[in-house]
Amino acid sequence: MAAAVTLIRSAALSDVAEYAYAATAPAGARLVFLAGACPLDADGATVAVGDYAGQAAQAVANLVTALDAAGAGLQDVISTRVLVTTTRQADLVTAWQVVRDAFGDHDVPSTLMGVTVLGYHDQLVEIEAVAALVDEPS
Repeated sequence: MAAAVTLIRSAALSDVAEYAYAATAPAGARLVFLAGACPLDADGATVAVGDYAGQAAQAVANLVTALDAAGAGLQDVISTRVLVTTTRQADLVTAWQVVRDAFGDHDVPSTLMGVTVLGYHDQLVEIEAVAALVDEPS
């Protein structure tokens, strides 16, 4: 499958952020909208209770599994939103570092935000993502 995502950076914006500021996909790209990846195990139990990094890692693993089911991978993600139940910036950073490390050089545009509550008991982290794919002709 050909790469569809082009990351865009601007010299006019700060390089402090650890992500591209924009991304594009070509006309005709197939978009994959993923449900929020949660820190649940195969039985539906919340893992790593009280551990922001542990929950972020499980959410990334579940995101990768969902992407795989759609014929995509992390390199196909065009944007993310990372939701963290906290009022502390340090907790946001802890979760973000796990997500950021998982994406490596593919530093997609992302939003990191603190929220009051998420859907599952003891859930601290959720990752929303959109991917873009260009199917190669057969």
